[in-house]
Amino acid sequence: MYMVALGLTGLVALLHVYFMILEMFLWATPFGQKTFGRTAEEQNATASLAKNQGLYNGFLAAGLVWSFIAEPTMAYALRLFFLGCVLIAGIYGSVTASKKILYVQALPALLALIAVVVGSR
Repeated sequence: MYMVALGLTGLVALLHVYFMILEMFLWATPFGQKTFGRTAEEQNATASLAKNQGLYNGFLAAGLVWSFIAEPTMAYALRLFFLGCVLIAGIYGSVTASKKILYVQALPALLALIAVVVGSR
């Protein structure tokens, strides 16, 4: 289960690197417009907000990556904290922005969090 926990944690980290790139650099591109189902005008009007949001996703990814290089006791605490942050952000985003966020952000974080807790026993 420990290896599953590491794999799922890595997946969540990679997802957040992707979210960061999408929000910080691809937001106002045709790909970003298609991904979020918005017009070029909407994407351009919200680009600075998206860049800020992307930065936060980058910090979440960095924390999860940190958990791979930290000393084992600290690594466990880091994984719990950052996966918990991702889970809460995903739940909040699904309520306030899009139900899709529940599946692409919150669910992977929840599965990783469960695997981390079960794998530590």
